[in-house]
Amino acid sequence: MIKVFTLAGLAALALGQASAAHALDLSLDIGQTGDSTMTYRLGTQFDFNRTWFNSRVGHLSGYWDAAYTYWDGDDTASNHSLSLSPVFVYEFAGETVKPYIEAGIGVAAFSSTELESNKLGSSFQFEDRIGLGLRFNGQEIGVRAMHYSNAGIKEPNDGVESYTLHYRIKF
Repeated sequence: MIKVFTLAGLAALALGQASAAHALDLSLDIGQTGDSTMTYRLGTQFDFNRTWFNSRVGHLSGYWDAAYTYWDGDDTASNHSLSLSPVFVYEFAGETVKPYIEAGIGVAAFSSTELESNKLGSSFQFEDRIGLGLRFNGQEIGVRAMHYSNAGIKEPNDGVESYTLHYRIKF
């Protein structure tokens, strides 16, 4: 138990240092799965504060994304998940509006191994994402497709996809 508190303390210190270097960004995603389960996702992001492959066309950067998602299924199949993902973003050059594409693979923990007709097999899931959108005035709006599965670690491994509208604001 002491190890858990020590790790939690170290994580809080690290997040405090990260937020001192860069203010907290917040995001909200609203979407739906193929089984018509509504998804509501609240996240926070910390930019890598690095860019690669800078050119006139754009550059590659990224951020860490930590989020809570509520999966609003029927009475017996609602679920909750926590996730953490590194996300890489290619931002195209632009004056006031900058198009971007993003992709990432992270991890998620679900409160239940069932979601509508999907049997997830385990609470531990991988979170794969791809998205695109527009950045402007410290904000962004876009669309995302997110896939969750345990990569066959435990059967059954039905997985689930969520397709969302995304909004992020930088503070």
